[in-house]
Amino acid sequence: MAVVTIGEEKREYPEGTTWLEVAREYQHLYEDDILLVQVNGKLQELHKHVKDCRLRFVTAREKPGMSAYQRSATLLMLKAFYSVAGAENLEKIVVDFSVGKGVFVEPRGNVTVTPELLERVKEKMREYVARRTPIMKRSVSTEDAIELFHSHKMYDKARLFRYRMVSRVNVYSIDGFEDYYYGYMVQNTSYIRYFDLIPYHYGFMLMLPNMRDPRRIPEFVPQEKLFAVLAEASRWGRLMNLENVGCLNEAISRGEMSHLILIQEALQEKKIAEIAAAVAERKNVKFVMIAGPSSSGKTTFSHRLSIQLEAIGLKPHPIEVDNYFVNRVDSPRDENGNYNYEVLECLDVELFNRDMSALLRGEEVELPYYNFKKGVREYHGNRLKLGDGDILVIEGIHCLNDRLSYSLPKESKFKIYISALTQLNVDEHNRIPTTDGRLLRRMVRDARTRGASAQDTIRMWPSVRKGEEENIFPYQEEADAMFNSALVYELAVLKQYAQPLLFRIPRDSEEYLEAKRLLKFLDYFIGVSSEDIPKNSILREFIGGSCLDV
Repeated sequence: MAVVTIGEEKREYPEGTTWLEVAREYQHLYEDDILLVQVNGKLQELHKHVKDCRLRFVTAREKPGMSAYQRSATLLMLKAFYSVAGAENLEKIVVDFSVGKGVFVEPRGNVTVTPELLERVKEKMREYVARRTPIMKRSVSTEDAIELFHSHKMYDKARLFRYRMVSRVNVYSIDGFEDYYYGYMVQNTSYIRYFDLIPYHYGFMLMLPNMRDPRRIPEFVPQEKLFAVLAEASRWGRLMNLENVGCLNEAISRGEMSHLILIQEALQEKKIAEIAAAVAERKNVKFVMIAGPSSSGKTTFSHRLSIQLEAIGLKPHPIEVDNYFVNRVDSPRDENGNYNYEVLECLDVELFNRDMSALLRGEEVELPYYNFKKGVREYHGNRLKLGDGDILVIEGIHCLNDRLSYSLPKESKFKIYISALTQLNVDEHNRIPTTDGRLLRRMVRDARTRGASAQDTIRMWPSVRKGEEENIFPYQEEADAMFNSALVYELAVLKQYAQPLLFRIPRDSEEYLEAKRLLKFLDYFIGVSSEDIPKNSILREFIGGSCLDV
């Protein structure tokens, strides 16, 4: 008999009992499906057998559970799409990038995405859900996995495994359709009840629930500007044969890293120059407003944009919105009683508008400086008056929100949204969320500049993401220009810095599961040195060595 502790209760189960059977006993206590279990702190799928342990159930209201749901739904969608469209008509299906609370999927080959086709795919998916088809899992050697996926014409996966050091690979399947995913799956297709497929551009959106509401499919709101930037990055990766980690590892192994860095940095400099030219074309612009989520590289971008503006005859002046924070004692607090520096109310919006309007009228203004140690706003004689060629480059998370700059004429503002929108995926079916790249950037920078541990960064990341969802993402489509700060090579570089930090996280901590996931993710990459990265690169803002004041 196995003794299982669940909360304060101890239960005995015969050998051979599965976690699925245990979960069914306790399902009535949970609003959402139990998808995984945590056994002595380690995640396991429900087909595993019981043992002496402390057990915790995991639903889709937690990240591991929702990730398992989304992976499983992706596998189900692929199985259904291949069944309906015919494998002979498909070169590959690329699960590409997220946009508008969904994931954009591009089928390639002799197939045209139509509402009728997607309706047939959805019906096939619903058939498998009703059948409760098991999601099977088997372990094969890495060499066998390469041969297997080559035979399935999943060449990206075969290429990926050529650079894996592990000896075995877990292969998942639904009714004979085999695939690989890095992470756990749900027990069978009956759990995958909430999904939708919506035609969009040259592919379709796979719409799935999120942790906040695991039983509701969010409404799809098209974001055309963001989609254009993501699609451009995807096309560039395809053109350069750098769509996924296997391709990147091949380039690294061939000694092409230095050349790749030069190409990527040149591409970003070209984009920055184009944005500067667009600013200059609009003669009434006096305020360049830059916003983006955490670790997008806003500071480096602001410096490099200012240099490009100077190169075409303008005189940029940097303004940090953070200097307009209200005094700490007057700051709003969140639901836990902590100071909330993410909301607009933490800024003295009235003072900001008064100063900016005065500058626009040609008056001289003394700009504030916020002393973060004391938590008070101070004045140190920093005076400014705008001439004909002067322009303010303003950076802050609320810069795209017109409530911040309500008094400034629309024609005086040029809004820029910046984010690290990676064009790289693990393989054709395993995408890399942009938030993972930003989290690793933040982790490395926090350790270097703030003495914060990776555990600290992971712990506070959900609150950072919540602030982004509320204060940045709703306004991104209002930008006049978007800049993608992701570098196709950066994760191979960040690996060297992030791995030691992640290994320090204690196994018994709440943050260990996320650390373990990130370590497994980084293990796909061949690590490379940072010595060839230019000193003005956005990546230098995080790993150090920048020639700019970041």
